[in-house]
Amino acid sequence: MAPAKRRRFSRAWAVRFAAAAASGFVLYLSYAPRPLWWLAPLAFTGLALVVKARRFRGGFGYGFLFGFAFYLPLLTWLLDFLGPDFGPWPWIGLSAALACYSGLAGGLITVVSKLPGGPFWSALVFIATETPRTWFPFGGFPWGRVAFSQPEGAFTPLASIGGAPLVGLAVVLTGFGLAKALEDRRSLAFVIVPLTAGMALWPTIGTDAQDGELTVATVQGNAPDIGLALEGRRDELRDNHLAETRRLLADIRAGKAPKPDLLVWPETATYLKQNDLVLDQLIGEFGAPAIIGTLDRTGPDGSQNSAIVWDPRTGPGQRYAKVHLVPFGEYVPSREVARLVTPFVDNMADVKPGDGSNSALSVAGTKVGVFICYETAFDGPGRASVAGGAEVLLVPTNNAWYGPGEMSYQQLAMSRLRAVEHGRAAVVSATSGVSAIVRPDGTIARSTDLFTAASLVERVPLRRQTTLSDQLGALTEYGLVGLAVAGVLAGCVLRSPLWTRRTRRDGAGTD
Repeated sequence: MAPAKRRRFSRAWAVRFAAAAASGFVLYLSYAPRPLWWLAPLAFTGLALVVKARRFRGGFGYGFLFGFAFYLPLLTWLLDFLGPDFGPWPWIGLSAALACYSGLAGGLITVVSKLPGGPFWSALVFIATETPRTWFPFGGFPWGRVAFSQPEGAFTPLASIGGAPLVGLAVVLTGFGLAKALEDRRSLAFVIVPLTAGMALWPTIGTDAQDGELTVATVQGNAPDIGLALEGRRDELRDNHLAETRRLLADIRAGKAPKPDLLVWPETATYLKQNDLVLDQLIGEFGAPAIIGTLDRTGPDGSQNSAIVWDPRTGPGQRYAKVHLVPFGEYVPSREVARLVTPFVDNMADVKPGDGSNSALSVAGTKVGVFICYETAFDGPGRASVAGGAEVLLVPTNNAWYGPGEMSYQQLAMSRLRAVEHGRAAVVSATSGVSAIVRPDGTIARSTDLFTAASLVERVPLRRQTTLSDQLGALTEYGLVGLAVAGVLAGCVLRSPLWTRRTRRDGAGTD
């Protein structure tokens, strides 16, 4: 009898193991460039079924496996970024570190799932574990948040109400509700409510101009696909953007393209030179101001990744410096530890982070909110831009570091969600693609291909209305975290032996 029980146990464990991994991979498939947003809830249905009736340790293990099977394919672009000299260990290590958060969520779900409204508390717990990911590791790595699988679809409009946390909650709740509905049809409400709420909000997403329109031109000069080695090819990157800008200027003069009110260069498309006569002359020929992405080495305290307003008459002026820097790309965390893994850290100087000021730059008769590349994964920069009066958003990025894989599309999906969250058009300006003009409802007006030289010229609406998401700010996220903590505490109380004995005693007294 015992061997048969062990065989049944082994078979059940193998099925749950495979289901957890498959569910994590299904979640990955819901992310860009695939428009399969509806797969995300189904992934969480699978996770809910796997951790059902498990103890904390089992929930943690299956949750970790779910996360690892998700992050490992999602972050394959790290191999292009770091190159063969680093090997696969940073990619595997980061995927495992992030999967620990999913593991924690899986363990805590076993604590709250027996509470009344179990799917709601379970979804709260999972989304709450995304908050500490914005802090650790490496100063925060929020890539792969659930909401970033939803640049389009039924849940997207919820971003205008509660930002990425609310969108993520709706997705996970739908999946957990569907799992519960398989045994109790009354739980279908957990599926119907978030889907209906999202779809009902679509007519409220405004796209009309409230303060006129702005014709924006963004230049994609292209770059070689060489990962971190791009650091030594700054001159080539600058020359490519100068050449593409001159081609665009020729098209404007020939009547093939409209004259822009604002010219945009991507992140670190050039290094900032004192008395840059070449840029001065070129922008002067456009006769319109520009926002130029630069590696600014003119300060006494090291270089900064900056977006600088360049006036056609007076030259460089107001600037925004990137706050959230890319670990191992713009700075090296824990250098002594990193040196044990690779000798290359000694050749990399840290970029100095900005202080968050000037996130809304005054240019072309309006205010343009700027958050650079990696910063689109964080909630704060977009909110700061809108609070500063931004009427349109700009996301300069240098995705040439990350190869021809999915990273650029994943980042574009984040910018599309941010457009809905803040009710603003977004201009994604990339060195090598994907550059795009995103409408305030998250749809793409125009975009470029990867690793091509191209320019986009498009009119975008200027909007002043503040979404409820911006008005609530971080209150939504921390409110959800607080509810999740309360649910875990309640679950712990209900599972405690003291409470169980008291319940049994009270029940016995009523018979």
